[in-house]
Amino acid sequence: MQLFNCRITNAIKCVPPQNHPNGDEITTCNAYLREEITQLQPGAVILALGGTAHRSVLKALALPQVILRFGHLAECELPVGLTLVDSYHCSRYNTNTGRLSQAMFEKVFQRIRRLLQ
Repeated sequence: MQLFNCRITNAIKCVPPQNHPNGDEITTCNAYLREEITQLQPGAVILALGGTAHRSVLKALALPQVILRFGHLAECELPVGLTLVDSYHCSRYNTNTGRLSQAMFEKVFQRIRRLLQ
């Protein structure tokens, strides 16, 4: 797989204990994510890998968490001219347990490709 015209970032800029960020870490790093989002061109798509990323994007845009519940392949038009698409995180846990298969992950990118065309 190759990515073109893509920016990859993290909602959390550090590796927290047990890889589970707490609220303070999410809040501390959210300003960086907000700044990165403001640099995106209208029509761009944000892919949130996991619930933490999903909630962090909404927080960065000062949107209520209830605007869209996290769900695999859920999508939402954001008021800033961007689209948010969710996917289960591609962690070893999710892939080893079958929660996220390769086919499911590929469908996410197929959907994003269609949104960008």
